[in-house]
Amino acid sequence: MKNRYNIYLPIILAIVLISGILIGYKLTPDTSSKPNLFPLGISKYNKLNDIVNYIAHEYVDSVDRNMLAEDGINGILDNLDPHSQYITADEFHDVNDPLLGNFEGIGIQFRIEKDTIVVIQTISGGPSERSGLVAGDRIINVDNTLVAGVKITDTGAMKKLKGKRGTKVKIEIFRRGSNGLIEFIITRDVIPTFSIDVAFMPDTEIGYMKVSKFSATTYDEFQKAITGLKEQGMQKLILDLRDNAGGYLQAAIDIADEFLTKDKLIVYTEGQNQPRESFYSTVKGNLETNPVVILIDEGTASASEIVAGALQDNDRGEIMGRRSFGKGLVQRQLDLPDGSALRLTVARYYTPTGRCIQKPYQKGKGFEDYYNESYHRFVNGELVEKDSIHFNDSLKYVTSGGKVLYGGGGIMPDLFIPAEKEPKLFYYNDLLQNSLIYRFAFEYTDRSRIELAKYPDFDSFNKQFEISTVLFNEFVDFADKNGVKKNIEGLEFAKNRITTLLKAYIGRNLFDDKGFYPLYLSIDNAYIEALAFLRNHEN
Repeated sequence: MKNRYNIYLPIILAIVLISGILIGYKLTPDTSSKPNLFPLGISKYNKLNDIVNYIAHEYVDSVDRNMLAEDGINGILDNLDPHSQYITADEFHDVNDPLLGNFEGIGIQFRIEKDTIVVIQTISGGPSERSGLVAGDRIINVDNTLVAGVKITDTGAMKKLKGKRGTKVKIEIFRRGSNGLIEFIITRDVIPTFSIDVAFMPDTEIGYMKVSKFSATTYDEFQKAITGLKEQGMQKLILDLRDNAGGYLQAAIDIADEFLTKDKLIVYTEGQNQPRESFYSTVKGNLETNPVVILIDEGTASASEIVAGALQDNDRGEIMGRRSFGKGLVQRQLDLPDGSALRLTVARYYTPTGRCIQKPYQKGKGFEDYYNESYHRFVNGELVEKDSIHFNDSLKYVTSGGKVLYGGGGIMPDLFIPAEKEPKLFYYNDLLQNSLIYRFAFEYTDRSRIELAKYPDFDSFNKQFEISTVLFNEFVDFADKNGVKKNIEGLEFAKNRITTLLKAYIGRNLFDDKGFYPLYLSIDNAYIEALAFLRNHEN
């Protein structure tokens, strides 16, 4: 553990000095709408300034003030709460871009396969597609620098391929069937990113939507997707927020608003230095009468918990799944002149009944246990047994409709759907943990692109493509060679799951998420339960 004396004395000064030259603020994830910069409170005599100057001038070795500052800032934040965060200038775009709804680059999805950058998909209408790059291309050189066979990482690849709009990058690729390398000069552009993975109709009345985060564009995406689903006859909706770690507070408020009638409390925020601020629904809701199921799990956090909590507290819809993560802290971002930023927790948010759903954490103890709490849920049986979950009666709340709810750690669903605990799934789980189904599907797709090109869209692929016995046995041999030995009992029990997931991953390689979720969800218990619930629900 770092010595507190070594960290704090020189570093608190660094923060104070940086704060003294702040030139503005920026609202970012889970923020309230009325920024209030904290007072600096610098006294006439600055003891910390004297100490850091003394260290800089007298210490036995040379001292890098910037490194001291950054290490110290992280040390200070580590003793505040789990979600206050310092973002270095180098990390700034990697952290913030996913929530902006776009980034600047060449527009490809890729993965590192056998130490080579392989194009999985080109972004439709993006610069790579316009230049002629296609799925399956291997990127060998970027701006005359070798990137294949040099153990490049995902981060390293992104740094070489991303760049300011209008700049050019030379890429040399290897393509199956071509002699030598093919050169492309690609002009970088603004590339949209999407927070809604897929929206489709499982049957004639029910729509399904998977939201992966709450970004600056999520609400616009949501409106567009709902319009499309309603045009197809949607009357009921499954809103999947599982593994959604959150994002912008305003996006969550806007989406919750769609389901609630006017003047319903959605959420309020309050902190030591932040007065209570309440957010209410407006008259604009387009889904106020549509039956809705929201799917949540232990990966559902922050802004996604706001949506689930707002609907649950207002007796609107059905929350299904497992207890959510439990992040009820609000951060505000301060952009610093050197390109770095500080996200500071400034308030807690509360659901309409007054629940603070932030799960407990210990200050000054590090936050390893906090982030590993989902593992503890597995160990104590909570993921498979509802009765293993214990709430404090002092944190009991009751909705206007009489529903009993509890605060103190996440959103507890109305209908608990346990994680599967079936001993015969050990073979299937080993395949998943080693990513073997994913890897085999990629390799098969990559070598079979000409054959698979006969499927122009997902519908034709779904209806005509099947995992043959030959292909399935080839996969089993592949798994055996890669560390998961063939097991007849486990194989027979999970055969349908394996073939379904193989086809789903091949579908994703060809048609992105719209080729994956309609197949994968057919073996997803929570989705199956939600579908059955809505089919039995009278409008």
